[in-house]
Amino acid sequence: MQITEKQLAQVNDRINALISAGSFYGKKLAEAGITHVDSVEDFENLPFSEKNDLRDAYPLGLMTAPEEEIVRIHSSSGTTGLPVIIPYTAKDVDDWGEMFKRCYETAGITNQDRIHITPGYGLWTAGIGFQNGAEKLGAMVIPMGPGNTEKQLQMMMDMKSTVLCSTSSYALLLAEEIEKRGIKNKIHLKKGVIGSERWGKAMRDRIQSILGIELYDIYGLTEIYGPGIGINCSETEYMHIWDDYIYLEIIDPQTGKVLPDGEWGEIVITTLVKEGAPLIRYRTHDLSRIIPGKCTCGRSYPLIDIIKGRTDDMMKIKGVNVFPAQIEEVIASFPNEASSEYQIRISHFDGRDTMRLYVEAVDGSVDFAQLGNRMAHAVKSKIGFTPIVKIVENGLLPRSEKKSKRVIDERYE
Repeated sequence: MQITEKQLAQVNDRINALISAGSFYGKKLAEAGITHVDSVEDFENLPFSEKNDLRDAYPLGLMTAPEEEIVRIHSSSGTTGLPVIIPYTAKDVDDWGEMFKRCYETAGITNQDRIHITPGYGLWTAGIGFQNGAEKLGAMVIPMGPGNTEKQLQMMMDMKSTVLCSTSSYALLLAEEIEKRGIKNKIHLKKGVIGSERWGKAMRDRIQSILGIELYDIYGLTEIYGPGIGINCSETEYMHIWDDYIYLEIIDPQTGKVLPDGEWGEIVITTLVKEGAPLIRYRTHDLSRIIPGKCTCGRSYPLIDIIKGRTDDMMKIKGVNVFPAQIEEVIASFPNEASSEYQIRISHFDGRDTMRLYVEAVDGSVDFAQLGNRMAHAVKSKIGFTPIVKIVENGLLPRSEKKSKRVIDERYE
């Protein structure tokens, strides 16, 4: 996927705005003597922007449009440092709503649907993003927000919600509660739009098997509007990316070089028309790849693979680089015995690292000790060392109304 002439013109327009506003990126460009790009090569020589740049701009250093045009801010969580504040103009909010509406339409959702929204509202982009798109679609919105599972299920039954919007962790929690209470026949859900965290095939299959609904994977991040910049269609698990609003590259995370279509690497995003806080060549740390060719659904938007993980997900254990996605692949190879839920705990004792892997069994018929031994062997084959694997009862590991905490590194506590 190569940047087009139209996209280059849009980038130049945003470069002018960034330089005029004297933002951190505008200063970077001014110092480098760059005021425009004329070719793919010029574009690929533009400097990257990073999350730390955005934190350094706190509180409103990213604001590129005049303040009187800013109608809203959103923010990242700031759990690992200063939060990132993203200003939006009215056009930004409208554009985001149009992208989100397109996501719903791609998932076959219409104005006849009743959309049950469980992600958080406020500074987080999720809840209000799901709502904005649904209202543009003309669908009925049930803006629940997170938590209070009892009330969620009651409203889901009474309002006959047809679409569930949530994180994968909360979708699983709700599915398990519906199964436990025996109320599946009172639930009218047909589709689920799932975002905010990476989720594996085992979790997807479990949610689908309990609820019997179609699941769609929505992509986005606070720095780039929020969720809604891409979604998969009914034909594929790959996600369509709205390239009239953003330009996406895949780079080698070590060298920063752009990779050919089909190769796995880090997603880098440029906003083409964003006014409040445009970003150029923003390193997301999400790992995916561009899928060459067109989707059989007939849409011409470029495709990316499901998010495999993040460059900063990596754990270094016993000198080995380990990604949660590798562990999920192993767990998924035991579909009839292991559920999707797991937790990794890493500790350091007596001069060495230890990795403990807790995995839920599908049910009580599983031989816990035997499965643990086989899984430990499979993990060793995958990553090169043997963890301590403990199989536990289904439902024993904590469930989350937001994102599940899969890795607990006790070495630094």
